[in-house]
Amino acid sequence: MNKRGTLILLLGAVFVLQACNAVQGAGRDIESVGQAGEEAIE
Repeated sequence: MNKRGTLILLLGAVFVLQACNAVQGAGRDIESVGQAGEEAIE
C-alpha cells in the first residue's frame, strides 16, 4: 500500500474513533438528565 492509502486509512480510523467517543458522551449526558428528572419527581 502506498503512503497516500495509509494516510487515508489512518484518517478514517481517527474519524470513526472520534464519532464513537461523541456518541458515548451524548449517551452519558442523556442518562444524567434522566436521573436528574427522576430525582426531581421524587
